Amino acid sequence: MGHIPVLLEQALHWLQIRPGGVYADCTLGSGGYAEAIAGRLGDGRLVAIDRDPEAIRRAQERLGRFGDRIRLVHSGFSELERILAGSLVDGLVADLGVSREQLEDAERGLSFLREGPLDCRMNPQQELTAAHIVNTYGEKPLAELIYRLGEERRSRQIARAIVRARPLKGTLQLAGVIERAAPRARGARIHPATRTFQALRIAVNDELGELEKLLEAAPGVLAPGGRLVVVSFHSLEDRLVKQALRRWAGQNVLMILTKHVIRPGEEEVGRNPSSRSARLRAAERGSQECPVKRQDSTTTE
Repeated sequence: MGHIPVLLEQALHWLQIRPGGVYADCTLGSGGYAEAIAGRLGDGRLVAIDRDPEAIRRAQERLGRFGDRIRLVHSGFSELERILAGSLVDGLVADLGVSREQLEDAERGLSFLREGPLDCRMNPQQELTAAHIVNTYGEKPLAELIYRLGEERRSRQIARAIVRARPLKGTLQLAGVIERAAPRARGARIHPATRTFQALRIAVNDELGELEKLLEAAPGVLAPGGRLVVVSFHSLEDRLVKQALRRWAGQNVLMILTKHVIRPGEEEVGRNPSSRSARLRAAERGSQECPVKRQDSTTTE
């Protein structure tokens, strides 16, 4: 089974795609969102972005029938302003989840269920890998990273065990070290290594930094009435989205459309259990001009 787009119908509802419009899919992935958007565009255009070259290759096959109505760009979505080069779009969508293809590719090292290298890179052209973090970071910085990006309460004992077990080469070896250092609690649903692997993936790919840059740029590339839809999968991402939308709404630049976060229903979770943690937020661009960008784009909750 291929990757199943999460909250697809809800995302399309909030985007309100109009034929002839211009849209941007900031996280192309397996192409599910892009295909659905392109199918509603008529003679409109779609810019689809992904920093994974394999995602671009797969999309060329899946979306080839749409011809030059879709422009595929190998890049991080933090480069959105440069990619659009002054053009405005009628809608932006970003599904921040990891695709099934990426998780099932053992060479990516994203899953502790398969033997693979400690890699975790979305873009294999970048230098930083999980192996570098695991084998070179000091115990305290490593514990702080696992706690901050993985929200792992047992980060200190995990970091201590990792440092003692060096050198670490593979995913199963690392998962075993973590499981012995922080055994699964009775009744716990997730594997003890889940949060540590999340932290490594986020750190390697600077996922929160990329998201912050996208949220900062979004109002400036949306046409008046254009819509922003973001689907996140953990509290760190959702908090950044919520804070950014509140800030822009406070400056009358965006109007928040989703009073409460949108979550998948029981039927979708039954069909696609990985959708369980998904959270959708949407906003609409007003007519007021964007203020000068600030260096600090975060606020407190």
